[in-house]
Amino acid sequence: MKQVISTENRPIKMWLDEIEENALIQAKNMANLPFVHKHVALMPDAHMGYGMPIGGVLATKGVIIPNAVGVDIGCGMCAMRTNIDDADSDTLKRIMSQIRKLIPVGFNWHKEVQDDKYMPSMDELPSIVERHIDKAKKQIGSLGGGNHFIEIQHGSDGYIWVMIHSGSRNLGNQVAQFYDKKAKALNERWHASVPASYDLAFLPIETDEAHAYMEEMNYCVDFAFANRSLMMERVQHAFQSVIKGEVEFDELINIAHNYAAWENHFGENVLVHRKGATRARLGELGIIPGSQGTKSYIVEGLGNPESFESCSHGAGRVMGRKQAQRELDLNTEIKRLDDKGIIHGIRHNKDLDEAAGAYKDIDTVMANQKDLVKIKVELEPLAVVKG
Repeated sequence: MKQVISTENRPIKMWLDEIEENALIQAKNMANLPFVHKHVALMPDAHMGYGMPIGGVLATKGVIIPNAVGVDIGCGMCAMRTNIDDADSDTLKRIMSQIRKLIPVGFNWHKEVQDDKYMPSMDELPSIVERHIDKAKKQIGSLGGGNHFIEIQHGSDGYIWVMIHSGSRNLGNQVAQFYDKKAKALNERWHASVPASYDLAFLPIETDEAHAYMEEMNYCVDFAFANRSLMMERVQHAFQSVIKGEVEFDELINIAHNYAAWENHFGENVLVHRKGATRARLGELGIIPGSQGTKSYIVEGLGNPESFESCSHGAGRVMGRKQAQRELDLNTEIKRLDDKGIIHGIRHNKDLDEAAGAYKDIDTVMANQKDLVKIKVELEPLAVVKG
């Protein structure tokens, strides 16, 4: 831990030296909520989000806050090690070409409904999920946009790895927006003590609305995992169609970083909201990606109670998407990747929103959380597909 802020009703424990002013304001708002358990935790990649900082961890007693989970419910990472120890540029380009044929990116979906076997099974679908399930059946196995990516990497263990970052696509967004609006309307009706300006409207856990949100949220977490799993299956097909001989893949590592779950911390059962944060229980494997062109990490949790057994979910932004497009130099960012021999898709100024210059230094982020995780494998990027 780097510092503690004790000016609010509850402490704010931070794993970073500096934080942008707006993110700190959001953290202070969280620390003054009446149902906070113990303290607020900010991971080393923390930056301003909507209502709650990305990279924040909030444990609550008796309530759930849809906006403390976020709009891309279940967004997370998966990674898989291959039995390949090297791949030349031509091979990588051919694999990436196959991946683009098999996996829609950005706003694109599959033209056809995907097989039901890939969807999470549930006897009766929650109402908002059911409304959007037909669209979800075409979106499963698609990457999405923004900071979502598929990356081929070379590990410090000597093997080629595949890493995917994606979430619940439109499904999670629809659930999140519906229940945030419902929570705001109910909070206004109840004359709740939490100011509307915080954008942290809550649902008391005993209410029907909270039960419904939890059910919908958990389905979206499962859907996001199913989405990543299907993409990884198709990445395997891409490898096997290009590389002669049998390509083997180790067991899938999967983590989510936008969700809420019941956990026991400091002797009480509480709802831990992780918004852009990864669970890091003692011995638990996790994934911390860098920015485009920098290292990513397979880590093992140290179970630090002060972070509610959590760690960062990535490098964290230092500038917004539009700011990056305005301020970063296109040629500099292209050269940064070209000099490392990384196969990438930065071609135009609009691509700069996900350039490495828009993100924090991943080495600093990792150094700031040595008490949260230990590094198992360092992964150097070889080729990347961005949403």
